[in-house]
Amino acid sequence: MSTMELDPKYDHYDFPTTAPVAKPGHPGHLTEAQQAQVHQLRMMLETEGYTKRLDTLTLLRFLRARKFDVNLSKKMFVDCEKWRKTLLYAGQPLKIDGRTINLDEEVSEWDKDGSFKKKVSKWYPQYYHKTDKDGRPVYIEQLGKIDINAMKNEGIEYEHMLVNLAVEYEKMADPRLPACSRKAGQLLETSCTIMDFNGVGFGNARQVFGYIQEASGMSQNYYPERLGRMYLINTNWLFTGVWRMIRPLLDPVTVEKIHVLGGNYQKELLSQIPAENLPKEFGGTCQCEGGCELSNAGPWCDPEYTKPAWWEKKDDAIENRPTEIGTGEGAAASGTATAEEGADAKAPAQATA
Repeated sequence: MSTMELDPKYDHYDFPTTAPVAKPGHPGHLTEAQQAQVHQLRMMLETEGYTKRLDTLTLLRFLRARKFDVNLSKKMFVDCEKWRKTLLYAGQPLKIDGRTINLDEEVSEWDKDGSFKKKVSKWYPQYYHKTDKDGRPVYIEQLGKIDINAMKNEGIEYEHMLVNLAVEYEKMADPRLPACSRKAGQLLETSCTIMDFNGVGFGNARQVFGYIQEASGMSQNYYPERLGRMYLINTNWLFTGVWRMIRPLLDPVTVEKIHVLGGNYQKELLSQIPAENLPKEFGGTCQCEGGCELSNAGPWCDPEYTKPAWWEKKDDAIENRPTEIGTGEGAAASGTATAEEGADAKAPAQATA
């Protein structure tokens, strides 16, 4: 019998927790062996001192990403926690104005006034906008408009872009996905992505694919099981050659989610995304005032469905009993014997890798 046990210490969810499709290993559809593997992974991490992001939904994503190999899942989780403490760029600590970036601390402070997003949107539109027919957030990137040199002239470096990407992943995980789940009445853990290659050619291919490589590494290594569908539109012969090379290197499950559509894409996009939710420039009818790319429209802005994200609830912490705190890398990484159960025990379900 498939089911899923919730852990009273970490699983403080206020949104649906059963996946809509009954696939083994997905929330609400676990075998006894898979449930035991969740417990095993959690105990191993607790023993090493980890107190954050040990909720069931988060651990399941890491387990699915590593085919329920507990040891490999543990390594992936630990690597992710190290990365969260110090973000990396090209394998080295990423620095902005001479300081390294701790993601848990940065997410609530980044671009509070929206000025960074406004500035970047001129040279690289990337934004969440409403939902697809399954209720998932739609994410759009217009890669052909990337102008790294223009952004540098505005004081925006690669480092800023990567921090922004990580923060946006966090905000997709919470508050966007929980709000979408509440509206849909079922658990949604993934996004629907549109990557627009219109304008990508010899002149900018190197900088475009260089950024994609860094962004893809972040997604695969630290945000597993977040891709629902991906549509690659306006792809040309240059991309087709690259795709032929990288496709065999990807997990077959990932390849199934990626749809390469070229220039004749409107019909397929509209089969997945309601016309009123799809920006007009991609074949839909949506024309948000001020531009879809800056609207942030979606259930996460609707008071009926949204609630404060984990990173907005800094003071909701309780102290774990000393016997529950290990002395391994997790304890060193946290630097504290406090588990933020109200915030970070709920956060993991939504806002982790």
